[in-house]
Amino acid sequence: MARDMSPVLKRCRALGLEPTFLGIDKKSNRNFARAGKKVSEYGTQLREKQKAKFIYGVLEKPFRNNFEKAKKLKYGTAGENLMILLELRLDNVMFRMGYGRTRTEARQIVDHKHVLVNGKCVNIPSYQVKVGDVISIKEKCKSAQRYKDILEVTDGRTVPAWLEADHENLTGTVKEIPTRDQIDVPVNEVLIVELYSK
Repeated sequence: MARDMSPVLKRCRALGLEPTFLGIDKKSNRNFARAGKKVSEYGTQLREKQKAKFIYGVLEKPFRNNFEKAKKLKYGTAGENLMILLELRLDNVMFRMGYGRTRTEARQIVDHKHVLVNGKCVNIPSYQVKVGDVISIKEKCKSAQRYKDILEVTDGRTVPAWLEADHENLTGTVKEIPTRDQIDVPVNEVLIVELYSK
């Protein structure tokens, strides 16, 4: 499995991104400014795509596939649909509900077969959840110290309105499909659409 092993804070600086969007509470002390360098239109579009890929931890091919799928959806614009598809990934939903400190950790939890969707074990991080899906941590994993530690960190985080999370029982439900306004990711999806439309 291909993975991006570059230092997270370094990537955040390069993309002009706050680490908090990745669930990391660290602050980058060094200021990263491209002094006097003019970024081309293509460069700006490419940066937005890289930002989205980095935040959701998606590689180029699956990202492209998501874009193709987003174009075919009947509702919303291609850019909005792309963001919604990325948001409905199982690893992201786990992160949003507070069952992973970062999306990477949520992805690992899914990979390790700790997650049930409607009572069935799912170990595919890119699995698309649907409205009404009930997501829970396996019964035998619930008592693990790991989840106590995670909830200690994520308890203060607000769960988006389109999700419902029961931290007592480590379960959650997808109430509705999120709208673009409910997705607090600093990505301009219009530029991604323009990039792929070339």
